[in-house]
Amino acid sequence: MQNKREQKKYRQYDQLVKRLTPGSNYLQGYVRAFWVGGLICVIGQLISIAGEEWLGMTDASASMLTSVVLIFLGTTLTGLGVYDDIGRYAGAGSIVPITGFANSIASPAIEFRREGLVLGVGAKLFAISGPVLVYGIVSSIAVGIIYWLAGRIF
Repeated sequence: MQNKREQKKYRQYDQLVKRLTPGSNYLQGYVRAFWVGGLICVIGQLISIAGEEWLGMTDASASMLTSVVLIFLGTTLTGLGVYDDIGRYAGAGSIVPITGFANSIASPAIEFRREGLVLGVGAKLFAISGPVLVYGIVSSIAVGIIYWLAGRIF
């Protein structure tokens, strides 16, 4: 008896969720993500070219300049509230480039700044990007060990 009643509630809930959930236009989302992410990458490439051609930098220095400028732009746009609008419009297109990483660092810091430097900004700074960093570092170590072992075996 209890089981049938629960199943009916779950079916009603599922119907409610399906009715209230807005439909997704996947093609539109893909196109937006592609062109916004691509535009961010084009801006990065232009910064790199400008560093090499106008400032006479080496390739490595121009790449470093590109990273610094894109991180600065991503953080500044986050602080101004513009990057949130870009993210709502472009979805994953705004989080894949390095500007998305800058946004993931700056957003919690801005949100929790009123709680103080230590318990607010310091404690929440890596709330979003921390797991990404941990899994990225652990994965790179695992791949390095596999590569090293494969070199010893083969």
